[in-house]
Amino acid sequence: MAETTFLQIPIIAKFILPFLLVFFIIFAILEKTKLFGEGKKQLNALISFVIGLIFVGAVYPKLVVENLILYFVVAIVAIFIVLLIWGFLFGETKNILENKGIKLVLIIIIGIVMVGGIVWATGLYKIILPFFTSGSGINQTIFINVIFVIVIAVALALILKAEKKS
Repeated sequence: MAETTFLQIPIIAKFILPFLLVFFIIFAILEKTKLFGEGKKQLNALISFVIGLIFVGAVYPKLVVENLILYFVVAIVAIFIVLLIWGFLFGETKNILENKGIKLVLIIIIGIVMVGGIVWATGLYKIILPFFTSGSGINQTIFINVIFVIVIAVALALILKAEKKS
């Protein structure tokens, strides 16, 4: 039988931790942007406190944030493992992010992962997925055609870019 830690107590897991997360994020943003002026820590703290309480009182946004945190923690651990293996295999090499092509590809991958995480955490996948996988087959045909158009456009862009360099 699994042991329960104090972090799994419902009042802590469902209210205190989400409240603290939102409170500190909002407070940090207000302090960094100086939205209400310099030296207004008390005002920033009060506004962060109220927003944190409103957030904890709302069920759906809290569930979305809980799901997003779980999703992104797993993604961060996966990235850490990839970087650990990369460092083990290649040791000290030049900075991989100096190459603009690799940097662009990583940004695109991170963007896709973030959009995927938000779609999953909000439950939109339950609406989007059946559109492409059910019906009379026309939706599947449209989906496959869209994928082919995207692949062809990317291939053409890469070919045209290679020709410009020559």
